[in-house]
Amino acid sequence: MSEILNANPTIRSAADLPSRRREPTQKSKSQRPFGLLSSAIPDSAYTPDPFNPSSASESESSDSEEEVEPIDEQEIYDLIAPIQDPEHPLTLGSLSVVNLPDISLSPTLPPTSLSPNGNNGQPQITTVTVLVTPTITHCSLATVIGLGVRVRLEQALPPRFRVDVRIKEGTHSTAEQVNRQLGDKERVAAALENGTLMGVLRKMLDGC
Repeated sequence: MSEILNANPTIRSAADLPSRRREPTQKSKSQRPFGLLSSAIPDSAYTPDPFNPSSASESESSDSEEEVEPIDEQEIYDLIAPIQDPEHPLTLGSLSVVNLPDISLSPTLPPTSLSPNGNNGQPQITTVTVLVTPTITHCSLATVIGLGVRVRLEQALPPRFRVDVRIKEGTHSTAEQVNRQLGDKERVAAALENGTLMGVLRKMLDGC
């Protein structure tokens, strides 16, 4: 990259970042995520689902499906904070591009009395919303950062989660345009067919 857009970003110490990070589990290349981005990145780029032990068998997972530990905002933050910024050798967490207060989870479908998990015994469908704060208001990499966050969550979260990544209001000069791009499934899918962009995303997610 020939020119650094923000040569002096504000950097947070790792000790100042909220965390409840779990010990990494053994990688399993056979585990594939669900959703729009499931075929966009090869097996080698995927990390295991941190919410399901890789040593558990498929039958054990099925039997304990109703006992899956709830995922909260801190868990989401721990997944995306280590993503590398595409411009600086720093993480999105240390640059305050992603922040715990800007992450929310909301039920997409209201639960019923039939099951504590959701409708008719099926797991509760939940939307994860992440508001991204670019380091500068004219950052040209805002869309790439948003895609990186979305890809990371699509990789790691179980299929009962829907992902909504947006630029935080008032933090970018073209936030509305970027948000339209990030929210358009067809445009996201087309973007992920770009080899150069995929190389950037793989590098961003390398430390996750």
